[in-house]
Amino acid sequence: MTTDELADRPEEWPVVESKDLHRGDWVVALRSDVIRHPDQPGGETFQRIILEHPGAVVVLAIDDDGRAVCLSQYRHAARQRFVELPAGVIDTGEEPLEVGQRELREEAGLEAGEWTHLLSTYSSPGYSAEVIHYYLARDLREVGRGDFVLAHEEADMRLFRVPYRELLDAVLAGAVRDAPVALAVLTAQARELAPE
Repeated sequence: MTTDELADRPEEWPVVESKDLHRGDWVVALRSDVIRHPDQPGGETFQRIILEHPGAVVVLAIDDDGRAVCLSQYRHAARQRFVELPAGVIDTGEEPLEVGQRELREEAGLEAGEWTHLLSTYSSPGYSAEVIHYYLARDLREVGRGDFVLAHEEADMRLFRVPYRELLDAVLAGAVRDAPVALAVLTAQARELAPE
């Protein structure tokens, strides 16, 4: 394998037909695309269901005592309460760092003096183009949520801090299974940006 092969690259196959299956006022939409291989202009077509998502940001915030800021939140699709990190959807026109700053303030009542981009990944490109941007936030200070009001599942969200090493161990043990938490924690560890 060459260096050029070890990289994702843009490519687009012809869409023969596209129709909305669901489009409402919530974050995601669902559509059906009928596509064809570009090297087979008269060849077989096949359907793919696409989940449209504007992208999101996840923040691994670590305080001066080496503790990670975590949330405990119910997620109905999985019917579980997950250990998560402050995170949120990218609104139209927002930059990922702005979203991270907003979500850290709204969900945890914190601001950070130091921000490091960890990585950006496609969540599940087999059915969605959602990209999640991961940040490490340090030099934390309490600022409150401002006028942001928690609603729905967020109203039941619990905020807590845990030593980073305990969070890493919980991820490795399979006790914490939220993929964004695992990616943020393991990336910080691999890049030697996490506390000892």
